[in-house]
Amino acid sequence: MATAAVQQPRSSKTESYTDNKRKDDIRQSNILSAATVSDSVRTSLGPKGMDKMISTASGEVIITNDGATILNKMEVLQPAAKMLVELSKSQDIVAGDGTTTVVVIAGALLKSCLVLLNNGIHPTVISDALHKASLKAVDILTAMAVPVELSDRDSLVKSASTSLNSKVVSQYSTLLAPLAVDAVLSVVDNVKVDLVDLRDVKIVKKLGGTVDDTELVKGLVFDKKVSHSAGGPTRVENAKIAVIQFQISPPKTDIEQSIVVSDYTQMDRILKEERNYILGMIKKIKATGCNVLLIQKSILRDAVTDLSLHYLSKAKILVVKDVERDAIEFITKTLNCLPIANIEHFREEKMGRADCVEEVSLGDGGKIVKITGIKDMGRTTTVLVRGSNQLVLDEAERSLHDALCVIRCLVTKKFLIAGGGAPEIELSRQLGAWAKVLHGMESYCVRSFAEALEVIPYTLAENAGLNPIAIVTELRNRHAQGEINTGINVRKGQITNILEENVVQPLLVSTSAITLATECVRMILKIDDIITVR
Repeated sequence: MATAAVQQPRSSKTESYTDNKRKDDIRQSNILSAATVSDSVRTSLGPKGMDKMISTASGEVIITNDGATILNKMEVLQPAAKMLVELSKSQDIVAGDGTTTVVVIAGALLKSCLVLLNNGIHPTVISDALHKASLKAVDILTAMAVPVELSDRDSLVKSASTSLNSKVVSQYSTLLAPLAVDAVLSVVDNVKVDLVDLRDVKIVKKLGGTVDDTELVKGLVFDKKVSHSAGGPTRVENAKIAVIQFQISPPKTDIEQSIVVSDYTQMDRILKEERNYILGMIKKIKATGCNVLLIQKSILRDAVTDLSLHYLSKAKILVVKDVERDAIEFITKTLNCLPIANIEHFREEKMGRADCVEEVSLGDGGKIVKITGIKDMGRTTTVLVRGSNQLVLDEAERSLHDALCVIRCLVTKKFLIAGGGAPEIELSRQLGAWAKVLHGMESYCVRSFAEALEVIPYTLAENAGLNPIAIVTELRNRHAQGEINTGINVRKGQITNILEENVVQPLLVSTSAITLATECVRMILKIDDIITVR
């Protein structure tokens, strides 16, 4: 009878137990590791942000406070934290600036999501509310924006200098900002006004001098010397320039073969043939009236030999050798010529023309080749960046790239918005008011999203050594009174109307930062398990 007393356990759907602990743990670890990455770049936000010194495995040292560069060089192993690195890369591609901002916003959103999750709100509910709030945020930002015309050069220069002010080379912003504006405006195509290809702006770095010596060159610059080992010309006027992709040197056999020469007469014949071969080529080149040769770097054999350089100098042809393969497209576009792949195709109509090609000596012993006064020049421009050491030079290039991207954003979307934490506080205030209209969990989620956006002004104040709580409270107060362009003036250490102080940024930088950050956070929220495949 005892056996009958043991009842079978009833299986009912209501009583079945599932273990959600692991999923919560995974979510929590994802959020925490991503937030850690965000905290690491948070201190470098804004004009008073700190710089990071990055030491790579190869012993190279980089000093920067550009969010994308810092994260790119970090070796992040946790998969969710890697998403933040990708996030800063995508912001760099879309807008070019605001790479630190986007990561800081994502980190703050993740922290507020963690609180909501711990309160028992389902991830999907949080995710949907975030999406709605981000769409609303973009509308609010667009309403705040001020339209700008490309002819209004001052506004463009102001937004470029705002971007440069948070960089290591901020003291040179008065020089670099107008330079960036002129560079972008000179490559804007009149047909497709909205498109700017930054590959048309070539940045040439040359060690020596200071950043003050940086200049915009209407033409081409090579950071090489002219090959004049045999005393060839170093300056040519009314130049006819050919870009060649073949070698002016004796031919080699295609396969590894050794030729045995037994007596001197054969030896002389070989040398004579080589001389005649090279001379024949140079006569063909000279016949077309060409007087400047740009020779592409060759892998298989020397592009030019001492003998061919000697003959070229006799023919009064200026030679720049070892032109990189990647640069050929830019050079041919600028000179409005065609690259010549074979001596048989060497014709006058394939050449570019310029007023002057010369080797310019820089004060500190370095030399560059400048091509100016190009006829029918393509829509390209060159910036020659100088710097006293490699670290400054690299950072100047990165900062200039950000400034160029800011102007590109304004060409694409012609609206400006105040900087200095003003848009974030205004978003926080308006989303907070909107949350009161919504119902249920959604309202709760939107409110925490609004609070999370205050991280930007808070961090700006904190990095500038101000009292963040007092500053953010005063900002809220001013915005509640309707002063929507009030932000933190880090220079004066107080709250002022940021638009009047000329601290402006393109609308695209702010909207893409909000959109990309929420996208990334929603993706991290939806992950409930990490599966490792070996």
